[in-house]
Amino acid sequence: MTDLLRAAILGVIEGLTEFLPVSSTGHMVLAMPWLGVDGQADPWQAFLYFIQIGAILAVIIYFFRRLWRQTFRPRSKGLRNHVVTKLVVGMIPGGVVGLSLNDVMEKYLEWDVPVAIALILGAVVMIVIERRYRRVEGPAIEEVTLRQAFVVGLAQCAAVVPGTSRSMATIMGGLWVGLPAATAAEFSFYLAIPTICGAGLLRIIKHPAAFAGDNVTIMVVGFVVAFVVAWLTVAGFMRYIQRRSLEPFAIYRVILGAAVLMHWWLER
Repeated sequence: MTDLLRAAILGVIEGLTEFLPVSSTGHMVLAMPWLGVDGQADPWQAFLYFIQIGAILAVIIYFFRRLWRQTFRPRSKGLRNHVVTKLVVGMIPGGVVGLSLNDVMEKYLEWDVPVAIALILGAVVMIVIERRYRRVEGPAIEEVTLRQAFVVGLAQCAAVVPGTSRSMATIMGGLWVGLPAATAAEFSFYLAIPTICGAGLLRIIKHPAAFAGDNVTIMVVGFVVAFVVAWLTVAGFMRYIQRRSLEPFAIYRVILGAAVLMHWWLER
């Protein structure tokens, strides 16, 4: 298998899983050994973060009109009610925890068993919160309070554990504080923009050699594939979440986690 094909496959996985509540990092950790990719080696370490920027670009384009209006022509006046203020508040917990623990979690928890356990436990949390707190109507994105934004940011901290899913954590956090499913998903996607871009740019700075020579082609292929697949995924997911439960994603997480544990047990 060529590196270009590996890059395309990983781009598809990233685009499909980054914004669904199934854990993109967990899928990457599980997929890379099957593809013969060493995620700790250049250029792949930088690649995995760089293609996340491609996925987040899809969010920016998909929500561009809404983001533009909410940023430059907000319905609610005042700094406290501005969407950017809410995103900054939501970023604070994740920024503190992420910078403090990310390297530790990558070193000790990016193994099959911890990822499988996180997938299953996350599924349990999804089912409990969905059944108890899910609502169809409620505040729009402009009406999200600073307290709600901060709680969603706290929930995002759970995503530092591979297999948890940043999307799952933030959407469930949004449901828990009273946001309707569509608003929780939209705020989750908005919060991903600075979070993922920041992490991606940091890796680019730390691994400049990964963007030289033949590696450039690998980066471009993964980036473009992740962008296209993520755009289609976000569009479909936003239509889905307005009418249907997220429990099928929880069931998928349990099946995948159980399969990983079974594989680990048989390989012992």
